[in-house]
Amino acid sequence: MSQFNRRSFLQTCKKLAAGTALSAITRPVWSRDLHQALAAASHKTPEQLASDEDFWHYIQQSYTVNPALINLNNGGVAPSPIPVQEAMKRNFDQVNEAPSYYMWRVMDQGREPLRRNLAQLAGCDPEEIAIQRNASEALETVIFGLPLKAGDEVVLSKQDYPNMINAWKQREQRDGIKLIWVDLQLPSENTDQLVKAYTDAFTSKTKVVHITHVINWNGQIIPVRKIADAAYLRHIEVVVDGAHSFAHFQFNVSDLGADYFGASLHKWLSACIGVGILYVKKERIKDLYPLFAAPDATADDIRKFENLGTRPFFIEQSVGKAIEFYDMIGAQRKEQRLFYLKNYWMHKVKDIPNIEFGTSMKPGFGCAIGLVHYNVPDCHPGDLDIYLWNKYRIHSTNVNHENIRGVRITPNVYTTTKQLDVLVEGINDFVRNWKKIKEAKK
Repeated sequence: MSQFNRRSFLQTCKKLAAGTALSAITRPVWSRDLHQALAAASHKTPEQLASDEDFWHYIQQSYTVNPALINLNNGGVAPSPIPVQEAMKRNFDQVNEAPSYYMWRVMDQGREPLRRNLAQLAGCDPEEIAIQRNASEALETVIFGLPLKAGDEVVLSKQDYPNMINAWKQREQRDGIKLIWVDLQLPSENTDQLVKAYTDAFTSKTKVVHITHVINWNGQIIPVRKIADAAYLRHIEVVVDGAHSFAHFQFNVSDLGADYFGASLHKWLSACIGVGILYVKKERIKDLYPLFAAPDATADDIRKFENLGTRPFFIEQSVGKAIEFYDMIGAQRKEQRLFYLKNYWMHKVKDIPNIEFGTSMKPGFGCAIGLVHYNVPDCHPGDLDIYLWNKYRIHSTNVNHENIRGVRITPNVYTTTKQLDVLVEGINDFVRNWKKIKEAKK
């Protein structure tokens, strides 16, 4: 190495070292603290870490949630952590410098790396993942794209998500297919009973079974694989609504036995609002028509489901940061923490007279989502929901759907037990003052 090159190399090394030190200094405090907390927690099991409030405090600092309210309705849409927000904002600013250039020649080139990362997270082949805008779009691509004819039967439940129910009803109206309804008795801790509810509805005319992996109303986890195995023996195709399961708890999409799977990434992955995924088993791609026309509707290329036209690339390309944040926490750590938070508040109110739960506290039957109802005459789910908001500024949502009634409580990784103690206080206060609340309603 010449003297000049050696001197240049040493100067470069000094600059890099200085840059690294400067990065550590200029990094936001929350980021430095979180890095230290992750290092300190490396020796703890996910079960041990689930109740470590000091650790999860640093996770909370990665969010910009409003301290003036307690958001316990993360089931619909979850907030994004700061790195995801910042990535989206950077992308948005860049796009507006020259939209057609940065959208189509720069950000559009990031789709294939993103597809690979999403496939790794989902546990499937990248050639089976299409990027969509939400779970409804992904699943309606399947529902309207399946080559069904009049008289073909589809088994689904009354507790499925309304958008999916309405999509199937539209196919029934337009194409003459027959919908066979399962009425799930929930909550349930009986796997065989849940499986039987579906398999008893199968006939020789059944072509499709639609399964919601996690019932959004109460958080019930449905044993998808066992139902799918029974369907496979009868040559029935399996559609899985994974809107509330993906990145919520651990599983591989390919292990579910599903032919089709749709999920929103703005729920449990905490990506920005407006992005989702569609999984189609490789051998099913060719025969599934895209919702938006493609050059070749019968191609066996998963990309035929991505002909959406102009869309918010700046949102789509920020998903990578959401995956990084999810991986940083760790799938097992996240699952155990969410399960711990649900059971934390439920344990504290379970002995209150007339308090009933619509969600199991056992592993495998529920995770983060919990449903609570004060079962006394004239008390409606909305009464507790309104009381929690008016007096405690707790944001939740009430449910009164089919045979499921109550207030849905959905914490997330940034939720603290201190906040859940406020929820417990609010429920106790509501019960103590029920007579006055009832009188005021008249």
